[in-house]
Amino acid sequence: MLLDLLCDAGLGHVQVLLEYQLPYSPRRVDVVLCGVHPETGQASYVLVELKQWSYMREVGPGLVMSAKPPRQPDLHPAEQVRRYCRYLLDFTPSLARVPRAVRGMAYLHNLSQSIDRDPDDFGQLYAADQTGDFVADLASLLDTAPSAADGAVKAVQDLIKMRRAPARTLLKTAAGTFEGRQGYLLLDAQKVAYDLVLRAVEQADRAEESTQKTVVVVRGGPGSGKSAIAIALLSTLAERQGKVLHATGSRAFTETLRRDVAAGLERPESIFKYFNNFDQAPHNSLDVLICDEAHRIRDNNMPERWLWKYPPQVATLIDVAKVPVFLLDDNQKVRPGESHSAARIAEVASMKGHRVQEIDLDGQFRCGGSAHYDEWVRRLLGIVDREPVPWSDLVRGTDDEYVVDLVDTPAALEAWLERQRANFGGVSRIAAGFCWDWHDPIRDDSGYRLVDDVKIGEWSRPWNVRQGMEEPGFPSASYWASDSHGSGQIGCIYTAQGFEYDWAGVIFGKDLVIRDGRWCPQPNESFDRSVKRASVASFDELVRNTYKVLMTRGMQGVCLYSEDPKTNDFLRKYCR
Repeated sequence: MLLDLLCDAGLGHVQVLLEYQLPYSPRRVDVVLCGVHPETGQASYVLVELKQWSYMREVGPGLVMSAKPPRQPDLHPAEQVRRYCRYLLDFTPSLARVPRAVRGMAYLHNLSQSIDRDPDDFGQLYAADQTGDFVADLASLLDTAPSAADGAVKAVQDLIKMRRAPARTLLKTAAGTFEGRQGYLLLDAQKVAYDLVLRAVEQADRAEESTQKTVVVVRGGPGSGKSAIAIALLSTLAERQGKVLHATGSRAFTETLRRDVAAGLERPESIFKYFNNFDQAPHNSLDVLICDEAHRIRDNNMPERWLWKYPPQVATLIDVAKVPVFLLDDNQKVRPGESHSAARIAEVASMKGHRVQEIDLDGQFRCGGSAHYDEWVRRLLGIVDREPVPWSDLVRGTDDEYVVDLVDTPAALEAWLERQRANFGGVSRIAAGFCWDWHDPIRDDSGYRLVDDVKIGEWSRPWNVRQGMEEPGFPSASYWASDSHGSGQIGCIYTAQGFEYDWAGVIFGKDLVIRDGRWCPQPNESFDRSVKRASVASFDELVRNTYKVLMTRGMQGVCLYSEDPKTNDFLRKYCR
């Protein structure tokens, strides 16, 4: 349909990129038209979002419902392509210098009449009755003269070769957002989740006497943007003078947010809380409570006769806010008692008579935006019921650039990370399964030194500093992933979860090994006292989730090593 229109309009020489992947993102623009601007003679790029929709209804600012399943709101197509344009400029410095070279359009050829409230250069919608306007506007941006063909070829070649700016980490972008600067740009379902929370807040304000709430549950895998949504909401609601707080169950994550996101505030601990801070809080004392990493909410396992006094923690968190928001990943539970899933939260909310609004985030913004890698990890660890597949086979024929490798020694793992840093830049860390004991730093004549607890043959390295202990020259456990002095120390699940770095090294200990072609959990090899006390079945789930988290911290690549030779042979088969 679109190609026919281009040819009929004299634009048959324009270069067309289909399913163009945005930098450091899983999102793909349906079509990018590359040509020459008829007035300036410079490269001109038009991003086009195509929809087959024949029905569209506005349900809120920037939100629409269509007839397609699932029945949850979508971004308005013009807003979708508008954000794609801005995102492309954010991560392509050469285009950011000439933003007028980029335009965005949404074309719904089956929609009889357009719904487009605020069109601009980056986002304008055309329905079937506006096909003539669509073609005319394309011709105003792309030279129809046949002599422009060579320029169109150069434009597409330049776009493909343009340098991409490194993806901004969550902490840096969140800090920018909180300080009022332009921050992380939410895309697609991320923006839908953000808008639904704001709409729930507006509804709660209009119905203060109602006892029924809207409980928002946002579910997504590692790197899908959950924490970015949380910080964007916190910033917006704080600017509106709303009573809003952020809570997690992770000390490392909370303390890092306090340090890096709330820098300059006198009392950052007043904004970033823990789940257990709300046990005695009055009902509806907050407008919004943002529960990040909600899979870490604990069940208190009290006898039923005591539930009136000690309700489940999730019930307490629902009670404290007019609009409770839960962001979670069902596959990141790594300790006993972290039993909360989206289904469990929805169950408790429904029992209390509240509405539940669930949103699934289907993107992957960590791990280079590679959805293939997330699938590969889940298949490798047996978290999904599909056979493992060699990495090279899974990505063959795609443009996936995520790096997956395996080495035979821990020293080779360090060397691999050093080579990646030297050749491509960035930050690297090694994290390991909790299979070695952990000792406090030792004081000697030269000061404090860490104990080399992680020992494999003649190679040894220290764990990161134990939580709550801050010694000169060593960051506390909370800052291991983000402080430059964390390099050279081995992180564990509790210091890596919730964070990201460019290059991830992962050491599999003997708590999870391959025997007869199957994963075999070995609780007796674990030094995580709370986890090893769990049942074998529970330990199996928790330890697999642990390695999934460790393997999905790297933004550009990962290298694996197992202390167990048979397991390393198994990993080698699938890392090739």
